[in-house]
Amino acid sequence: MKEKMLAAVFEGEGRLNLKKVPLPRIKRGDEVLLEVEAASICGTDVHILEVPPGHPATPGVVLSHEYTGKVLEIGKEVTQFKINDRVIIDPNITCGSCPYCQRAMPNMCENVTTLGIFIDGGFAKYNVAPAKALHRISSQVSAELAVFAEPLSCVVNGTRKLKVQPGESVVVLGAGPIGLLFTRLFKVSGASEIIVSEVSPYRKEFARRSGATRLVDPGREDLCGIVKDKTRIGADVVVDAVGDLFQDALKLTRRGGKILLFGQNEKAKAQISQNIITRCELDIMGTYIARFTFPPAIQIIESGLLNLQELVTHRFPLEEIHKGIQVMKKGEAIKVVITP
Repeated sequence: MKEKMLAAVFEGEGRLNLKKVPLPRIKRGDEVLLEVEAASICGTDVHILEVPPGHPATPGVVLSHEYTGKVLEIGKEVTQFKINDRVIIDPNITCGSCPYCQRAMPNMCENVTTLGIFIDGGFAKYNVAPAKALHRISSQVSAELAVFAEPLSCVVNGTRKLKVQPGESVVVLGAGPIGLLFTRLFKVSGASEIIVSEVSPYRKEFARRSGATRLVDPGREDLCGIVKDKTRIGADVVVDAVGDLFQDALKLTRRGGKILLFGQNEKAKAQISQNIITRCELDIMGTYIARFTFPPAIQIIESGLLNLQELVTHRFPLEEIHKGIQVMKKGEAIKVVITP
């Protein structure tokens, strides 16, 4: 291997620069050197590059926390992987010893750090990751489908809490990549009514392909009225995949129904009437990243159950990553895959 490689490096507010950086090397016995096969641009990456930033990140870090690769070298303590194993990466590195890790809640770890946000990630030819962050995936799965493992693992964490039953009605607020994954999982779970709220005609078409039974533009249509008309009493389940629609979710959910808050927006401060939650016995749930859900996410991808291929809308080499960032910013893409 050469001594340097091209990488997309975050260098402060709004700056993602392509530059040559030293090749990563294994420094600890529990680490693995990976050859990155594909990495995707997440909405979080776009938020990191906003001015001011919508998500924290460490300047000088190679971005991308959604990536897949092949094992090139293993540390002396690594026994569960071998050279040429195909793997996907759980980017959230937890400590294993804080009170939350000890309570089997690693997604709440007090000392968590993240590959591709706070330490180097996948927008480069090579990457070093701890072996505990890796999961095998079949070599029969294309690299561009394998990158769905990270976002899908987070969505599976949420759907496990909701336990949608055949025949139930759901509303998905937002048809970005996450909203579309929820829609597809609800479809295969047997939901009879899947109403997706989205203002973008481009994304609405993908929601239709994903199994939505009714598409609503909340800027032009009466979302609440349509939900009541379709369900009579309100939806059994409502998912906010945007991050600032809690107030809307309350109006759309039937008494005794469930609301899942997935999207994150630190600026969202909706005024909520607490008595509505009490009087209607609503179950309000938050869900954050993955929680032992990478293995089922990988099984879903390997099965082909969700037909994820049609969600890959753009492909760029690493040298053209800024084109990928731009189409994501404009809302003109679903899943953008970068190959180094």
